[in-house]
Amino acid sequence: MSRNGAIEKAKEHFAQLLTEQFERIEMMKSEENWVDYKSLRPVIIGICPGDGIGRIISKHARRVLEHMLRKELAAGAVEFRDIAGLTIENRAEHGKAVPDDVLGEIKQCHVILKGPTTTPQAGGKWPNLESANVALRRELDLFANVRPVKIPAEGINWCFFRENTEGAYVLGSRGIDVDDDLSVDFKIITQQGAERIIRMAFEYAKNNGLKRVTAVTKANVVKTTDGRFSRIAKEIAEEYKEFGIEQDEWYIDIMTAKLLDPARRGDFQVIVLPNLYGDILTDEAAQLQGGVGTAGSANIGRRWAMFEAIHGSAPRMVAEGRDIYADPASMIRAVAMLLRHTGFAEKAGRLDMALEICGQFEKRIIVTGRDTGATGEEFTAYVLEWMDNLDLEKKWEEFTGVF
Repeated sequence: MSRNGAIEKAKEHFAQLLTEQFERIEMMKSEENWVDYKSLRPVIIGICPGDGIGRIISKHARRVLEHMLRKELAAGAVEFRDIAGLTIENRAEHGKAVPDDVLGEIKQCHVILKGPTTTPQAGGKWPNLESANVALRRELDLFANVRPVKIPAEGINWCFFRENTEGAYVLGSRGIDVDDDLSVDFKIITQQGAERIIRMAFEYAKNNGLKRVTAVTKANVVKTTDGRFSRIAKEIAEEYKEFGIEQDEWYIDIMTAKLLDPARRGDFQVIVLPNLYGDILTDEAAQLQGGVGTAGSANIGRRWAMFEAIHGSAPRMVAEGRDIYADPASMIRAVAMLLRHTGFAEKAGRLDMALEICGQFEKRIIVTGRDTGATGEEFTAYVLEWMDNLDLEKKWEEFTGVF
């Protein structure tokens, strides 16, 4: 193909992407009202184990969730549904990131507890499918990826609001090899998409008595898309000055350094950022907390919500027979977030306390990912032991000095 022919083909491809994005913008403009999860009864919780270590750590997370909601399950206020089709084997067989029948099952639930899923890489063992996470976030319009990180002993209490449906990831499988010499990918930021994630971050700050919202961009270099995100953050910040909330902005490169700076990192509270930057910073933050195996996340939209670990399916651990040693703390933290989102805030608070006592203070049982440490099953039993401790709040106060 001639270079001119390649350019014309690329134009057609780009025009199709723009058409799809304009359609998405119109959908965002006519968004339905938020579902009030706290008033739903029964709450239908879909359990999607995923694959790799997801099969193992999802089992442990479900054990905790069943334990905490045992009365509600018996009373019919909560219903569990098993959704098994997100394995890489099934997705590869259907040639889709999320097979249609599986997506249909998921949409019949209110919230999803999802285990890690394998995202194939070009040239690997599996077909080069789109990430199941990216597909689910798009199909369910789960625009907000909320990731809290707490290290009480160091005064760290961060909550990251990562945009989920735009940025560098949403069209990550839709790039184009223009010719043998040139490949192009696409980054999308819309007015509506940036507004809703930034406003959610400010609302969280307002509702929780926090006084600082930090936007993270690279607007000095990526001037158009990141520039729009930066501009909208400043505009929305004006509406929240009456609540004493200040807004600042850091570039992604220096922000990765400042999260490691003991003199500065305790100042950050709420952090809002586009998709790729959020993926990078939240992994770094989780490592400070104890590793990516300790961090859970919520994917929130107006109608559905999905709760999961922040990490992948760890196929190497499975291949080496170490999956029983995978840390379930990430998925158990996701359980706490699910509980809070569906109206069980008191139960969620107790679970958060138990996790932090087990993972950051007492540390009687430690998961290392190898046979040098505990199995996931042993750690889960440890958490449940603390959950059932009548003196949990008192012990938490002793460990942290706060309650």
